[in-house]
Amino acid sequence: MTSNSRPLLNRRLAEFGTTIFAEMSALALRTGAINLGQGFPDTDGPEAVREAAVRALRDGRGNQYPPGPGIPELRTAVAAHQERRYGLSYDPDTEVLVTAGATEAIAATLLALLEPGDEVIAFEPYYDSYAACIAMAGGTRVPVTLRPHEGSFRLDLDELRSAVTDRTRLLLINTPHNPTGTVLTREELTAIAELAVERDLLVVTDEVYEHLVFDDAEHLPLATFPGMRERTVTIGSAGKTFSFTGWKVGWVTSTPGLVTAVRSAKQFLTYVSSGPFQYAVAEALALPDGYFAAFREDMLAKRDLLAAGLTEAGFEVFTPAGTYFITTDIRPLGAALSKEGDGFAFCRALPERAGVVAIPNAVFYDHREAGAPFVRFAFCKRTEVLEEAVQRLKSLVG
Repeated sequence: MTSNSRPLLNRRLAEFGTTIFAEMSALALRTGAINLGQGFPDTDGPEAVREAAVRALRDGRGNQYPPGPGIPELRTAVAAHQERRYGLSYDPDTEVLVTAGATEAIAATLLALLEPGDEVIAFEPYYDSYAACIAMAGGTRVPVTLRPHEGSFRLDLDELRSAVTDRTRLLLINTPHNPTGTVLTREELTAIAELAVERDLLVVTDEVYEHLVFDDAEHLPLATFPGMRERTVTIGSAGKTFSFTGWKVGWVTSTPGLVTAVRSAKQFLTYVSSGPFQYAVAEALALPDGYFAAFREDMLAKRDLLAAGLTEAGFEVFTPAGTYFITTDIRPLGAALSKEGDGFAFCRALPERAGVVAIPNAVFYDHREAGAPFVRFAFCKRTEVLEEAVQRLKSLVG
C-alpha cells in the first residue's frame, strides 16, 4: 500500500492499460479459438537463417554484449539492403543503428527527438505503441485519419496540411500501413515530402512491411524523395520479413546526427540485444531476390484466401495493398451480429460465436467512433489454419 494518494501509474501512461492483443490472445487460449488477432506467423522463417543463428550461438558470437550500435556485419548488411533495393547510401558505421525490434526503434527515436509539448502527427488508425511512445516522450499526438474510400483507406492531404502547426516537431509515417494495409502512393509521398521540407519537419517512417506489398502497389521509402534523406529516420525490422518475430531485431537508418541522437536514448533502454540473432539477420538480408518474391507471393495467396472467405461470411472487406492484415466492416452482418457496429463487443463475442479471434480497430484510434465498426484479421498463418478459420466464420451467415 502506497503511503500517499497519488496514482501508481504516471499520468502520461494512465490511458494505457493491458493491450488488446494480450486480452484477445488470452481469449483465444481460453476458448480454443483460431487466433487471427495478433500479427505473428505460426511457422518459422527460412531454415538457413535459423541455422545461422545456431552457428553463431555455438561459435560464441554474440553470446556476450554485442557492440552498442549493433554488430558490424548486420550494419553493413542493412546498408547494402538499402542501397540494393532503393539506391539509398548509408555509412554502416555512422548511419545505421541496430535496435530491439522496430518497437524499440520507435521508442528511442521519439524519446530522443521530442521535447515535452512537441506535436507529432500520426496517421490514425495507428499501431498502439505510437501513442504510448509519444506519451512517454511528453509529446502531443495529433491524429490525421485515414478514411474508407473506394475499397481502401486513404489519406486526405488537405487534412494533413491543416494539422501542421508551429508546435509540430515531426510526422510519424507508417507505410505499408498497419492496420489498414494502405500503401502510400508516389503522389502522396511527394506531397508529404514537400510539406516536411516547407515546414522544416522531421519525419519518422515505420517501414517494417516494406517487402509485403501486393498487386500494383510499390514501396517507396520517403528518404528517397528530394530533401528527405537529411530529415528522415527510417525504421526497419527482420521480424516481419523473415518470420522470426521473437528475435526482436530492428534497425534505424538516417544521418549521423539523427542516428547519434537515437542511440543516446536507445543505450538507456535495452543497451544491446539479440546478439547471436544479429549475425543470422545479416545473412538473411543477403538472401537472393527469389526469397523476397516467394515470400510476397505466399502472403498474397493467403490474403486472397482470407479476403474471399470474409466476403462470403458477410463482411465488407478492404483488400490490403500491403502488410499481412485485412480490415473489415462488420455492419453488413446486421445489427444483431455487429451490435450496431461495436467492434469491441463483436470481437469479444466472436471466439464463442465462431471460434475465431480478431482485433477491434477502434483501439488504434483516438477518435474511437471513427474506428468502431472496423475489425482486423491477420493472414500470416498456415493455409490450413486460414481455411479452417474461413469455414468457422461462415457460421455467421449460416
